[in-house]
Amino acid sequence: MVSEKKLTWQDSLPEEFAVHARQRKIDEVECIVPDIAGTSRGKAMPAVKFDPATDLALPISLFYQTISGEYVDMEIEGQWLEKDIVLKPDMNTACAVPWSDDVSVQVICDMFNRDGSALAISPRVVLQRVVQAFADKNWKPVVAPELEFYLTKPNLDPNEPIEPPVGRTGRRGASRQVYSMAAVDDHGPVIDTIYDFAEAQGLEIDTVIQEGGAGQIEINLMHGNPVHLADQVFYFKRTIREAALKNGMFATFMAKPIRDEPGSAMHVHQSIVEVDTGKNIFSNEDGTESDLFRWFIGGSQKYMKQIVPLLAPYVNSYRRITVEGQSAPANLEWASDNRTTGLRVPHSGPAARRLENRVIGMDCNPYIAIAASLACGYLGMINKIEPRAEAKKEVWEAEEPLPASLREALDLFDDAADIRAVLGEEFCQLYSDIKRAENEEYQREISPWERQHLLLNV
Repeated sequence: MVSEKKLTWQDSLPEEFAVHARQRKIDEVECIVPDIAGTSRGKAMPAVKFDPATDLALPISLFYQTISGEYVDMEIEGQWLEKDIVLKPDMNTACAVPWSDDVSVQVICDMFNRDGSALAISPRVVLQRVVQAFADKNWKPVVAPELEFYLTKPNLDPNEPIEPPVGRTGRRGASRQVYSMAAVDDHGPVIDTIYDFAEAQGLEIDTVIQEGGAGQIEINLMHGNPVHLADQVFYFKRTIREAALKNGMFATFMAKPIRDEPGSAMHVHQSIVEVDTGKNIFSNEDGTESDLFRWFIGGSQKYMKQIVPLLAPYVNSYRRITVEGQSAPANLEWASDNRTTGLRVPHSGPAARRLENRVIGMDCNPYIAIAASLACGYLGMINKIEPRAEAKKEVWEAEEPLPASLREALDLFDDAADIRAVLGEEFCQLYSDIKRAENEEYQREISPWERQHLLLNV
């Protein structure tokens, strides 16, 4: 009698991986987590050493660093004991590392304390917490992110301005070529590489367009579960960077990388469906907008001003959301089909009624930004908050503008008791401490503009 072959974790990998591997042996597994900035941290190991049932460990101090790598002293008991946190691979996220020379697998891990409780400061856990709050009400949020980024000439000297890349014509890209197919074709090799890498990972792309900036591209993702879509954004950022490097370019997700060019946003379309029926609760049976939709907008207006640091996390972020921000609203007004408002209701049928958050910058951590945006709408529905009247014309100035700086935004965030309760106070305090340290670090820096105009003129 022939015994059946025992299935291993490798047998459960997605079909896209099998196509990519072409029956080659898996060499390496990367177990990764998103840090506060939304970049990958983790461990790589030979595939023969990897077992999904075996817990891994990393020091919790990886969440105590600023974007520059500086550690921040905070009022955390035993902070510098550097206790381990437990990583458990979520095999539903396992996919190829298509830019690797060897056949490799990457998998996102969930994070836990030693007692088995979820790690409250983990960005992925914060989003899971918000999604669970909706589930407790028999609601399921659905999101669709839009990713804007710049392809640039490699910037080897941080003191030099970032420049657009040279395309197939041999000339640098020109700005204001929004929706230009020629501009997309100009960077065809990079786009093709992104497509190839995405296909190997099983990542779905809806559309690709040229945005308004020189070398600025937008990739729209399919709608779905917030955690799944945040995972995709997390993977896509790494994918796009690697595709650009493969073609001799940089890809940047800075909110405002080039002076006098449009900034890069991560617009997020949001709707809520009933778990039992799958119906969009933003629409009534007769197709009109529901009270819950109106309250979702109201909550977004009331609470989003308090959580701007989660959507615009760096000093540079506030160069994008200005009155002259070029398609980057500095307000939280709402309107139907109006791109000058921070909250836009796209034209759609009742089943697809949704609210687009146009405030979020592409420099955000997708887990944190999506969690914060959904939490605002959730509180609006729970507390039945009425929105302000719909804007009927272009909104260039608002009675309640967004904060103009990271410091101002953090002051508002520190007093946001209701939203911090939804996101988790432990996470919110750590996040605030990290961002204040980053802001102070930036304030110590002397910029090229200061050297250029003040050195000999004052």
